Amino acid sequence: MSNVSSAGAFPSRKESWYALYVRSRHERVIEQSLLGKGYVAFCPFYRARRKRSDRTKDIDVPLFPGYVFCRFDAKHRLPILTTFGVVTIVGSRKLPEPVEEAEIVSIQAILKSGRTVQPWPFLRAGQKVRIQAGPLCGVEGTLLQVKNEYRLVASVSLLQRSVAVEVDLESVLPLF
Repeated sequence: MSNVSSAGAFPSRKESWYALYVRSRHERVIEQSLLGKGYVAFCPFYRARRKRSDRTKDIDVPLFPGYVFCRFDAKHRLPILTTFGVVTIVGSRKLPEPVEEAEIVSIQAILKSGRTVQPWPFLRAGQKVRIQAGPLCGVEGTLLQVKNEYRLVASVSLLQRSVAVEVDLESVLPLF
């Protein structure tokens, strides 16, 4: 489950995606606040099964807990920083650092595919691949084998976080 605003469908060249570090368990509220201000905001969720003392329940959990992605011009970041619940914009030396557009596009494509998604540990090494067929066509990531299944891991380098989705080996093309 994810939300992508149509506001700002044609962003200016100065606008980039940034990761916002936000208050714990406020991801959805902050995403809605940013959308209400006219920004393009993105906070991906996945379904997780949680055991309670008396039952098991499926709930929506943020794929990147504590983070919301937003597209804006870094020179005009005050409205973002003054949004209730936003702690800071992820970056270095007090300067916001943009998230690669291709990484956001990959995460959005994975969510739209309808396949089971789960968080995955960040990987630095491994086979880089591109999916060449099916609902994930064009998505790039790292190929892993878990038992008898293959997974494509897409990463957001800035956050050092990743997500994994099951893929058919026949649709994978290695990148060199």
